[in-house]
Amino acid sequence: MKGGKLIIFSAPSGSGKTTIVRHLLKQEELNLAFSVSATSRPRRAKEKQGEHYYFMSISAFKNHIKQDDFLEWEEVYRDNFYGTLKTEIERLWSEGKNVIFDIDVAGGLRIKRKFPDKTLAVFVKPPSVDELKIRLKKRSTESEDKINMRIAKASVELATAPQFDKVIKNYDLDTALDEAHTLVAEFVGAKRKE
Repeated sequence: MKGGKLIIFSAPSGSGKTTIVRHLLKQEELNLAFSVSATSRPRRAKEKQGEHYYFMSISAFKNHIKQDDFLEWEEVYRDNFYGTLKTEIERLWSEGKNVIFDIDVAGGLRIKRKFPDKTLAVFVKPPSVDELKIRLKKRSTESEDKINMRIAKASVELATAPQFDKVIKNYDLDTALDEAHTLVAEFVGAKRKE
């Protein structure tokens, strides 16, 4: 596999990484394309196949694991697998794009280890775990049990921040967006639009 750069954004759920990634994708000078992950979790109401995720059954996901089709994969929660298909990265690189990921911490660090010279790994740090809980509740997409699982996982994820190339503290969204843009523009060698 060879091609463009890889830009990873990882963080606990509710930290703002998805908002940051969506903002960066709109910046044409960065030449970014989004890596759509595969998952075995059920599709939510407004999610679309191939746009939000490649949804597949648990058995199909495990079959892809056996065939070594993933660049990285993780069982994030019981029977909820997530992974990056090698074919997805190859497709985006063949289009001449730099690939941006909105991915869990473990998966992000795996990609960084596989492609250390062409990967920028950014950890998005929330103001606090309490703020994370407030943000997750505002989403109204998950049960209280699921939210509590995510909060418990967040403490473990926060401890991995020093393993990333850069840490963005998302206390103020505009500042975080600006900092993310500067980091990515420098990494891909793009001229910043004023």
